[in-house]
Amino acid sequence: MLIDSHCHLDFPELSNDEAGVLARARTAGVAGMLTIGTRLDQFDRVRAIAERHSNIWCSVGVHPHEAKEEGQRAPDRLIEATRHSKVVGIGETGLDFYYEHSPRDEQAESFRTHITAARETGLPLIVHTRDADTETGDILEDEYAKGAFTGLIHCFSSGSEVAKRALALGMYISISGIVTFKAAEGLRTIVRELPLDRLLVETDAPYLAPVPRRGKTNEPAFVAHTAAKVAELKSVSIAELEAVTTENFFRLFAKAERSACA
Repeated sequence: MLIDSHCHLDFPELSNDEAGVLARARTAGVAGMLTIGTRLDQFDRVRAIAERHSNIWCSVGVHPHEAKEEGQRAPDRLIEATRHSKVVGIGETGLDFYYEHSPRDEQAESFRTHITAARETGLPLIVHTRDADTETGDILEDEYAKGAFTGLIHCFSSGSEVAKRALALGMYISISGIVTFKAAEGLRTIVRELPLDRLLVETDAPYLAPVPRRGKTNEPAFVAHTAAKVAELKSVSIAELEAVTTENFFRLFAKAERSACA
């Protein structure tokens, strides 16, 4: 079975056909999904989806794009949300210096607050980084020195240096459909070198649909295409890749109950 470790089931492109999206995922061999929080004022909607389905979990967090309006300066609201049984991760959080929808200092402050929440709850941190490899690595290392935490770089499309720095802290790397794109040979080169026992797969649906679904609305079922490409790059069978990435998911997101995917 496969786990889509990062999708946005509350976004209208998917929520307007929730039953169909989940049925197609099941047919494609996707046994579980993690739907991601990006704003606290919309978290109830994210959590409600997870509550409706035993094999869906959620995270709580504020995307760096939203840091200007919702950036957290204290971890209290994040920690409070994690008391719910379906909340298994903190984020997504991090730095995005490509769009810069929020000031860099506010992104960084909120990022550090999410790390504090991850450290205090023991739940994994879900990190978004774009055009901010050095700064992301610096913050992760600086915060780790204050106390250990676990997590992953989601939708990895950065350089090898930030991957190495994250892996050195015991973090995981999640691969999205970008790895199938024609122009992503640099990413494919990095994926070939990443340790198999630290890899997850995701869609980031409704965005970034993989080849051969490029240009379509992405959905959890399409994670099978990403998994097939990663298996090819790692020179393992699709079955082995599915088994390893699923095991990695439940090792990292230990609060998620594997039995729910039976």
